[in-house]
Amino acid sequence: MSLADKQLLVTGASGNLGKAVVAELRRLGAKKVIAATRTPGRSEELAALGVEEREADFDRPETLQAAFRGAERLLLISTDSLHAPGVRIRQHRAAIQAAVGAGVEHVVYTSLPNAHPTEGPSIMDDHFWTEVALFESGLNWTILRNNLYAEVILRFAQFALKTGKLASATQSQGRSYVTREDCARTAAAALLNSTGKAIYDVTGPASVAQEQVASILSRLSGKSVQHVNVTPEEVEKGLVAAGIPPFAARSVRGLDEETSRGYHAIITPTVANLTGRVPMPVENFLQTALPALMA
Repeated sequence: MSLADKQLLVTGASGNLGKAVVAELRRLGAKKVIAATRTPGRSEELAALGVEEREADFDRPETLQAAFRGAERLLLISTDSLHAPGVRIRQHRAAIQAAVGAGVEHVVYTSLPNAHPTEGPSIMDDHFWTEVALFESGLNWTILRNNLYAEVILRFAQFALKTGKLASATQSQGRSYVTREDCARTAAAALLNSTGKAIYDVTGPASVAQEQVASILSRLSGKSVQHVNVTPEEVEKGLVAAGIPPFAARSVRGLDEETSRGYHAIITPTVANLTGRVPMPVENFLQTALPALMA
């Protein structure tokens, strides 16, 4: 039996990444795809793809093993539960335990660059302990350490275009931004083809510093945008003042600090190697996405 004939399951399938992965799996000829989501039956996109939908609520672990039953290969998309420390790692551990109980053979997990333990709760800490849970599970696994989505730029671009300032604590170090679409294609390819145990850094084609992002925004918008280096403390305080929950603000601060140490600047051929297509550069992405944001 080829891997394309196996029963494949995607968690978080109603999210932006999950829907894109399911669509890519169908395009690549996957015959048996399960879309696991908290709200089965509510996504027109999933319904149009003709896949089986199952309820999998990470806040209700009792739903997970039943949802995973019969799945041979599973994509565990990291959840977006950043509202409180400890929630996400608890969800991920429950999912891995359920995968073992359901007899899943291989898990693909979406992590981040340089996953490592930290003194306090953080995005890096969540991903590190999820990876450890996979190592200890007895399963075969593929870890995709996705660099920051290019889409993250859009979260800050509107304010930058309004004020003329793009602030960060990255200290002029680069990020190998990768689009969500490229991550989806890579995840689908890994779910279809990866065997054994492997860790891949998933990156865009170039390391892009925030000064370059500001320059691209200026060029595409016709407005002047300058990057301003601030301290990590200023990043966190500014986000909290803007209404961002404290843990999420600390997470953004942590990512800026990781970038300033060079951990997000690595460039790999993973996207091209797994999918056969080179990843989209940041400028090309912004050329496509920025007009809608400005409108």
